[in-house]
Amino acid sequence: MGVSVLPFHGWLTLREPADASARSEELVEFVRPALPPGRVVVHDLGCGTGSMARWLAPRLAAPQHWVLYDRDDTLLRLADARPLGRSSEGGPVTVETRRREVTRLRPGELSGADLVTASALLDMFTAAELDRFVATCVGAGCPTLVALSVTGRVELTPADPFDARVGDAFNAHQQRTTDRGRLLGPTAFGAAVAAFTKAGADVTTRPAPWRLGPSEAALVAEWFAGWVGAAVEQRPELAAQANPYVERRLAQAAAGRLSVTVHHEDLLARPTSHATSSPW
Repeated sequence: MGVSVLPFHGWLTLREPADASARSEELVEFVRPALPPGRVVVHDLGCGTGSMARWLAPRLAAPQHWVLYDRDDTLLRLADARPLGRSSEGGPVTVETRRREVTRLRPGELSGADLVTASALLDMFTAAELDRFVATCVGAGCPTLVALSVTGRVELTPADPFDARVGDAFNAHQQRTTDRGRLLGPTAFGAAVAAFTKAGADVTTRPAPWRLGPSEAALVAEWFAGWVGAAVEQRPELAAQANPYVERRLAQAAAGRLSVTVHHEDLLARPTSHATSSPW
């Protein structure tokens, strides 16, 4: 379709400014009072290149120690190579990395965490993996902040008759069956809210949309390539119409006439006294 797709670490780097603009500042305001005095230990599950830590660390007042988890050594090296700066009050922020599959963490591995975080992760889980993830977070006995979960809603302006067909096919691709089972895709956020609530957590959510315009042209092009490519992979019968569609849309983007809203939701789960899973 004439559009290249970046390697994964390049994609994560390209999207980082949009992620930073989208994440809910309000949920951070709710997190701060739940943290203990003194140094705060944060465990970031599925950290990628460390963008969540770079965004959140300067928004927390206390000195911090971040433990970054990912299954990809390359991503962990990239995360470790970029400093997190200092806390909002100038305190030090230190980092360690752990190569792990975050849905298979050992019991007690998050012991000592004051906050658990994740970003742009839930949609890649199966139902069983989400259950293990929630159980791991609940078992830590501290707040969990999960940012940027996709909802399956995308809006392109101006609208095109082919948008809905691509969106439906993309969402089906996100819920395809793999050797691990069926992926949750855009249903993962609702499932996570239900699972944390069932475990007794106090769950608060906020919208966190990407709003992309002419100043994000490179990100729009890469996102669009992945969006249409996944749709065609899921439904090959769309291929013939996809090529002229991509040409139309990229021409609009190049002319500064295309804007995209990709809807996400952020979630904060906080311990409550009526929780059903120890130690909550």
